[in-house]
Amino acid sequence: MKSYLQMSRDELLSEFKAVDREYERLKALGCALDMSRGKPGFDQMDLSCEIFDLVGNSTGFKNENSIDCRNYGGLDGLTELKNLFSQILDISPKQIIVGGNSSLNMMFDTVAQAMTHGMGGEPWCKQNDIKFICPVPGYDRHFAICEYFGIKMIPVENTPDGPDVAKITELIKDESVKGMWCVPKYSNPEGITYSDEVVKALAALKPAAKDFRILWDNAYAVHDLYDEHDELLDIYDECVKNGNEDMVIIFTSTSKITFPGAGVAAEAASPANVARLKHRMSYQTIGPDKLNQLRHARYFKNLDDVKKHMKVHASILRPKFDIVLNELEHDLSGADIAEWTKPRGGYFINLNVLDGCAKRVVELCKDAGLVLTGAGATYPYGIDPKDRNIRIAPSYPSCEELAQAAKVLCVAVKYAAAEKLLSDKSF
Repeated sequence: MKSYLQMSRDELLSEFKAVDREYERLKALGCALDMSRGKPGFDQMDLSCEIFDLVGNSTGFKNENSIDCRNYGGLDGLTELKNLFSQILDISPKQIIVGGNSSLNMMFDTVAQAMTHGMGGEPWCKQNDIKFICPVPGYDRHFAICEYFGIKMIPVENTPDGPDVAKITELIKDESVKGMWCVPKYSNPEGITYSDEVVKALAALKPAAKDFRILWDNAYAVHDLYDEHDELLDIYDECVKNGNEDMVIIFTSTSKITFPGAGVAAEAASPANVARLKHRMSYQTIGPDKLNQLRHARYFKNLDDVKKHMKVHASILRPKFDIVLNELEHDLSGADIAEWTKPRGGYFINLNVLDGCAKRVVELCKDAGLVLTGAGATYPYGIDPKDRNIRIAPSYPSCEELAQAAKVLCVAVKYAAAEKLLSDKSF
């Protein structure tokens, strides 16, 4: 395809008319398509249905330590699940807390505890205006937690290797900077995995705030799409080497391994952080859903079981990613109006369109029956300064629906770009 930026005005006008006709054709189909969230599809959730047969009257309710999982207790989770998450996160089982189904809930609760009771220091709520570093584009629900607690967010652009460490090093000289969000492997939405150099640099940070915490959301730790996959350096070990073992708190879950609404979440940290978190938890709960933890423990005996299971997930997801990526390549390559990532894992494709066009693309898609994540959602306060970033989530629709959705998306990208260029008086 010829570059839109090299077309004459007459050529671009002719292109816009052709795109408009195609858009109206697609719009008339009355589609009802959704690529707004990274939800597993029905076929993925069906993979784990056997899990519900593993706990009951015929199989028993006790774990390997003879704990009756129907009763109270077990504040920090079953031994079997601690051992499993220990293998996933490469950290001692003693440093793991296993909770309910939502790692997001554990993140929210960790920030809430820091706000009211501090993180080894004075409560954050008593320290005037506090700030968090937010790599962008990033995960909207992380930003929502900060917004809820009134924490000022400082966006830091990602590089292909991870967040801009030089910028972060300057920002942490400010004692009011208390934390940083990270999705270090197959990041949401770019699919970036932090390089060894970036992980080492983050682990070696010397923030002015002694209660600074890196919230390490390793949501996609085992979510590889291909046999040739990314490897993430262990940040906790690197923190220990630098005398920063309290600086990082790690989160993960089985939400996209088994069931988003009925998985198991975990957080891992230094012994001091774990002791602090467990003490506070003792006031809010007598224990998590141990029956669900027992189901997962019986289904996944070890990390090898998880990896085998995730290969089946990958076989379902790969064709979906390929459909969208192939359509982007076929329809937009060479037009100079969009660029996109080709991740080796995770749940998203990151799409950057012509500056000033993201909101218009999302609007055009919606009018044609395709729901996308709102433009700006990948930035703090919903403000993308260049209005160009769109998060694409291929996992939930069927392959047939994705083929249609990808066509709508590409036509909307071309429509918005031609429209904007034609409105530019200097063109």
